[in-house]
Amino acid sequence: MDDVRVAAIASLTPLEELDCDPFLVDTRTQHAMCARWAVDKGYVVTRQLLFYGMRPDQEALWADVDAGEVDLFVAPNDRVLGRALTDVSGFLAECERRGVRLETVGLDEPAYDAAGKAGVHRRLSMPTAGYDGC
Repeated sequence: MDDVRVAAIASLTPLEELDCDPFLVDTRTQHAMCARWAVDKGYVVTRQLLFYGMRPDQEALWADVDAGEVDLFVAPNDRVLGRALTDVSGFLAECERRGVRLETVGLDEPAYDAAGKAGVHRRLSMPTAGYDGC
């Protein structure tokens, strides 16, 4: 049996928006939600994508689909898709045209307290300082 290959979409939202919308900034949690969804379905995440305002006709978005390495896209929710893409309906239309499914996980977003926001800030602001994200 062939595995269904998934590209997980996360929104690459600027760190400056951490206080007002931590989930959109927390790409690790977005990808973790997608990975958990894929495992529950018996699918395999083959790509983790980070986008901010990507046009649906951008060639890089479709390279893995064209290469036969992705069967479907998944995002945590519609808010993430709305931030990651400039035109969600255009992206959905392109998915339909190419025969690629688009799914959303649909789980509740996690709540972020001050310590949670600080952890996201530390992880994203110090990647070159040797911080491993733990």
